[in-house]
Amino acid sequence: MLNLFDLKDEVAVVIGAAGVLAGAIAEAYAQAGAKVAVLDLHEQRGEERAKAIRDQGGVARFFPANVLKKETLKKAHADVVQALGNPSILLNAAGGNDPKTTVTPENPFENIPLENWQRNFDLNLVGGVLLPCQEFGPGMVARRKGSIVNIASVSAHIPLSRVVSYSASKAALLSLSQFLAREWAPQGVRVNTITPGFFPAEQNRQLLFNEDGSPTARTQAIWNHTPMGRFGEARELIGAALFLASQQASSFVTGSDIRVDGGFLSQTI
Repeated sequence: MLNLFDLKDEVAVVIGAAGVLAGAIAEAYAQAGAKVAVLDLHEQRGEERAKAIRDQGGVARFFPANVLKKETLKKAHADVVQALGNPSILLNAAGGNDPKTTVTPENPFENIPLENWQRNFDLNLVGGVLLPCQEFGPGMVARRKGSIVNIASVSAHIPLSRVVSYSASKAALLSLSQFLAREWAPQGVRVNTITPGFFPAEQNRQLLFNEDGSPTARTQAIWNHTPMGRFGEARELIGAALFLASQQASSFVTGSDIRVDGGFLSQTI
């Protein structure tokens, strides 16, 4: 019987795998049989992630990379090919929100510094998708095989309060992903996105929880707007990530966005 989610003999590059969400996906790819290249700026956490995968019986190596520096991506790519083989899966999960772009009564929209606004676009669009796809995409195109999965955000679909620059940069990520899907489909390379809802992670924890661990007013507002009434858990992204990575499961899927948001984007009043 065909195993739709078998990634045996595939090489998966997971950028941002030292983090909670991408880390869970990296471990799932390895459990499905892929050899996993853990790419991240944070060396200690990246090494720990790769070791955790190996301890579970998987194949994984850590490769340091800064998504904002093309030369580090180029070196990581060469090292991945030498150590594991040619990548056929790329998951882009690097990104974040510069706190100085968060709109508050003390920091209104008109006061957002241009350099901080631009930093969000650098993190989420340039480093989050553009440079990694420029580095890893052409090889996939040449081999006529590949799946690229970019991590978007519910704020790409409907701009959320306070994080205007983050929302705008994630919306641009969706647009670029659809462009690449159209460009590379004839060469057998699929490009899709996953839109997570609210998953507590390092970058948003201070917005969601008070210092004593209690939920903030923003957290309560999120729960009220999410039909499932809770945050997501990292393991709940795995199914979508496996589906999009697998040629057997999603061979005719490109330019699509899978929402894993507990119904957040379906809620109105």
